[in-house]
Amino acid sequence: MGKFCKCNGRLLCLCLLPCMMTGHLLIYITVSIFVTISYSPPKVTFHYIAPGISANSSTLASHPLGPFWNLRLEDSALWNQLQHAWDRQYNPLLRRNTTGVMRKPKAKILSEIEDECLSDCMSHKCSVPRIHDLNSLPEQIRAFIRSMHCREYPLLINQPGMCRRNNSSFDLETPMLLMAIKSQVGNFENRQAIRETWGRSGLVKGEANKKGGLVKTVFLLGRQDSSTGPHPDLKNLLDLENQKYGDILLWDFRDSFFNLTLKDLLFWNWFQKYCPTAIFVFKGDDDVFVRTDALLDYLHKQWEEHILWRAYTNETELNLFVGDVINNAMPNREPSTKYYIPERFYKGVYPPYAGGGGVVYSGSLLLRLLKMSEKVRLFPIDDVYLGMCLNRLGLSPSHHTGFLTFDLPEVDRGKPCAYKSVLLVHRRGPKEMLALWKQLENLPSQC
Repeated sequence: MGKFCKCNGRLLCLCLLPCMMTGHLLIYITVSIFVTISYSPPKVTFHYIAPGISANSSTLASHPLGPFWNLRLEDSALWNQLQHAWDRQYNPLLRRNTTGVMRKPKAKILSEIEDECLSDCMSHKCSVPRIHDLNSLPEQIRAFIRSMHCREYPLLINQPGMCRRNNSSFDLETPMLLMAIKSQVGNFENRQAIRETWGRSGLVKGEANKKGGLVKTVFLLGRQDSSTGPHPDLKNLLDLENQKYGDILLWDFRDSFFNLTLKDLLFWNWFQKYCPTAIFVFKGDDDVFVRTDALLDYLHKQWEEHILWRAYTNETELNLFVGDVINNAMPNREPSTKYYIPERFYKGVYPPYAGGGGVVYSGSLLLRLLKMSEKVRLFPIDDVYLGMCLNRLGLSPSHHTGFLTFDLPEVDRGKPCAYKSVLLVHRRGPKEMLALWKQLENLPSQC
């Protein structure tokens, strides 16, 4: 009898086991279906085709399907070919073979273009054999292609003592904030308005007389662009301006829109040589308005947090890069815009980058960007190029809602209290800067 019961029990177990497994499978499938139905994918923030589309435009960029830094060679795009050659050249896994002898990069595009051009940076007579129908491209992209390998130009007006007390090379005066403003030779009014308002050099207090810091301002200029037509000779006026204020940096390169990236690079080299101790750097255009006191408060907070963090982690470098961050951006393919980037020059998506006329980053990060720029091909749009160098460092820019790329709503522009949370607003002309500066005096007490 006992044996019979044992046999029946085993038989019962064998019969029930498939039923139990099937039941569990049905429960799993039911739960999976329920989760799938109830799941809503994360919201993707779309941004404009980068940049040059107004804030009210309904034209949005398609969502990138792949990462920005694509190691796969794009044969039909010049920038991608050149960058691919550098990526292979600087890849430590490809640089040496088993005998320790340096390998030549398999991509020979670099030598084919630069051998003809390296000795001719100043005359811009280089030919680029790798891109077909070069003459069919707009002049600004052709000019960029002919000189994109050139990274050194003479400094015609310098300020070697900007960050030194009494011009002593042994007695550095450390600015809390160095303001580097991109300007053009003829923009006298813009520069003067900035000097009298938000870009005033010297000790600047924080908002509501909080702790401020030493601010230094330099204006970054190149030669007047002769391709845009004849210009009056303003050299004497510029010399007088520089004698009075001592804040002009002028390089011997053509000051065009696509050379703003070059202006960044030349400034970084100047910073490394003449002002490497500055804690923070603001890089912006001469048609923005900055609430410098509020910006100093923000930077003091970042610096104090870094000091506390450093005490626990021994992390010495502050990798701050903040502005109005644009994600998921694609190149502008509209030939009629000044931001036009043809597919024959560049294919792919843009990395996250900060645009809108001004960004702030730490001095220590600037020096790292300069070093990394040696491995990143120059790109015609300066904001995007900064994003490329950051991406290559493994960093991303931080978004701050106080950087207003497309201005305040029109109904709020005349209300002082609407600027309470603003750090930067774009755009403002010289008269608007002066008027806004007066309006925003003692803003905390008004609001």
